[in-house]
Amino acid sequence: MKKIYCYFSLSILLITNFTLLGQSYTPEKNDKRFKIKPVVNLKAYAFNIKDVTLLEGSPFKNAMDKDAAYLLTVEPNRLLHRFYQNANLPTKGAVYGGWESEGLSGHTLGHYLSACAMMYASTGNIEFKKRADYIVTELTKCQKARKTGYVGAIPKEDTLFAKVARGEIKSSGFDLNGGWSPWYTVHKVMAGLVDAYLYCNNQQALAVVTGMADWTAKTVNPLSPELLQKMLKCEYGGMSDVLANIYAITGNKKYLDVSYKFYDDFVMVPLSKKIDPMAGKHSNTNVPKAIGSARQYELTGNESDKTIASFFWDIMVHNHSYVIGGNSNYEYCTEPHKLNDHLSDNTCETCNTYNMLKLTRHLFCWQPNSELGDYYERALYNHILASQNPENGMMCYFVPLRMGTKKEFSEPFNTFTCCVGSGMENHAKYTESIYYEGADGSLFINLFIPSVLKWQAKGIIITQNTQYPTSESTSLTIQTKAPKAFTLRLRSPWWATKGVNIHINGEVQKVEKDESGYLVINRTWKNNDKIALNFPMSLYTESMPDNANRIAFLYGPLVLAGQLGKELPDPIYGTPVLLTDDKNINNWLKPVANQPLTFKIEQVGKPFDATLIPFYQIYQQHYSVYWDYFTKADWQNRQTEYEAEKKRQQQIEAMTIDEFRIGEMQPERDHQLKASEQSYTDIALGKTGREVRAGGFFSFQMKVNSAIENILLLTYLGDDKGRLFDIVIDGTKIATQELKGGTTGKFFDVVYPIPTLLIQGKSTIEVKILANAGRTAGRVFGCRIIKAEK
Repeated sequence: MKKIYCYFSLSILLITNFTLLGQSYTPEKNDKRFKIKPVVNLKAYAFNIKDVTLLEGSPFKNAMDKDAAYLLTVEPNRLLHRFYQNANLPTKGAVYGGWESEGLSGHTLGHYLSACAMMYASTGNIEFKKRADYIVTELTKCQKARKTGYVGAIPKEDTLFAKVARGEIKSSGFDLNGGWSPWYTVHKVMAGLVDAYLYCNNQQALAVVTGMADWTAKTVNPLSPELLQKMLKCEYGGMSDVLANIYAITGNKKYLDVSYKFYDDFVMVPLSKKIDPMAGKHSNTNVPKAIGSARQYELTGNESDKTIASFFWDIMVHNHSYVIGGNSNYEYCTEPHKLNDHLSDNTCETCNTYNMLKLTRHLFCWQPNSELGDYYERALYNHILASQNPENGMMCYFVPLRMGTKKEFSEPFNTFTCCVGSGMENHAKYTESIYYEGADGSLFINLFIPSVLKWQAKGIIITQNTQYPTSESTSLTIQTKAPKAFTLRLRSPWWATKGVNIHINGEVQKVEKDESGYLVINRTWKNNDKIALNFPMSLYTESMPDNANRIAFLYGPLVLAGQLGKELPDPIYGTPVLLTDDKNINNWLKPVANQPLTFKIEQVGKPFDATLIPFYQIYQQHYSVYWDYFTKADWQNRQTEYEAEKKRQQQIEAMTIDEFRIGEMQPERDHQLKASEQSYTDIALGKTGREVRAGGFFSFQMKVNSAIENILLLTYLGDDKGRLFDIVIDGTKIATQELKGGTTGKFFDVVYPIPTLLIQGKSTIEVKILANAGRTAGRVFGCRIIKAEK
């Protein structure tokens, strides 16, 4: 679903009497706000974000400040427009553009409510609490007016949910009874209300979200298991997570029971058996499912839930992630370890990593280990931080990794995609995983970000001063009125292969790692004790899992990107490759004097030597993160083929009038796809397509240019054979296509000239794939309208 995914913020927080996990919450034993205690023994807790303050001078503080400024320009009344409208109440501002004017209307308000609540906790700025409280007050009015317990902003929501309650369910993946992933939006609103309750102590928010939970139970409880599975074919966000949290807060088990209604067999069951089901699956549809299982495990001890959450994390990090810690291409996962052929302008949807970090925090609380901390650092620096424009705070939907690509940022008031919503939250909560308190009273130092921790349980203040990652060191100063004994656990980054040097009050310390990979210092700490850490950084590379000669450069925790200029690089010669027999990068990748974290390729770049800087610093120019490496002999053998393919792709792009990525949610909406019940999507080699059984059809709209000759180009797969179908344009058959099979595992294109009379005077046409020959039509994996070559 090319425009839909984002999920609530998960911060793990320890307040004097309770521990929160922003939208995925883990209470402590004596927490009065949570009636249900965890039944599993948590090993670590994060601190309340209000107890951690970012210091000036870091890119994270800048990102938070830019996000805060942006949030204050957003008008709550405009986000509330359709909530008022659907409740038959007077509106107070025009609806925003982008997705807020489309079928996912209302999702942004949920994210915004969470972001304001967390920004209030992070900064203490009362304006954010006022906004959160105002939104809750207005949602209360809307809920009372509707009299069902439900409150929302989705077009035609009453009709589509009434059909669900009656067992009338139609879904082809990202629509449910004609609505765009409605449970996804419901979840965003509910999660925002829970955050308003926990971060702003808004009791009214709890009342509203409980009413929505009651309505949810009334809607789904009567459905048979078969109908539930049919409903769950449509993306449903983090409904299991938020309902489990409401159970923990209220103590009412019916909310836990209904959370398990949002459990699908086609992804969750394979995960519970440690089978990777993610090839060809939409990434951000599924990460929230694992988060829900993580929360359910904490509240029930169900080992299957634990397996789902932990195994999902493992396969996503080790089987499906790029070097920046993000995953997915065009929002979908590829086959395990198959990333080389999936670099595009649409890699690494930011919502995916937003959710993966939430899942990581759950697992860290269960059993802290440095691998979780290392992943968190990688994804935070190289994806989340890199997804924001550091000048104006705007966000990336995708963080592209195609060689020679460029980041595209949102507009302030006319985008409102899922990643704008999750982005509002991302940059409000950078304080949440710097420190953790161990269940044994120890202190984990997990991230090296300049900050101040008020450890209320110990009566200690810890100040971390650092220029990391510009520098290789950080220092911690302890302030305490009386000596305190506790264990300090310092993450030893995996990339610090030269070791970590530690001094306490100027004296060298010999420190050993524990079984979790943390450096352990156990002593009685006095006021103004100072711990200095130095972790020498070095340059290294990581290759694609399926291509050792396609590499990325890193320095310490940072992914480096080559600066390729503001103009679009020439598709054949402008994106440099590495031409050398010497694979020791230290011989030709050199630091630039007086420019921290800047490196220059020397005499091995073809057609030019690029300068590299941290990926998060790139935002106004084209770049490459991955580089193709050739020996001189390889280059001579492969240059012609390599450049011919790049030229072919460029020619197709230049000739394209319109492109339709069939089988993906948002493109199908944009191209007004219609389909009979015999039509469904399918996945091959990580690419989505659509087919239709005998007697059915699917059709879609495509743009044309009536002033020139147009050609229809359809993409098929060599594996498919024995298929026969008609291709119809505006009611006229232009071709009958038989698929007899081709090269297994290879896609191929077929072109169909469009008769001039069929496009005369038109700007769009309807293309129909018609299975009227008693055989299956398709699979079709892509469609373009292209210009005829001269």
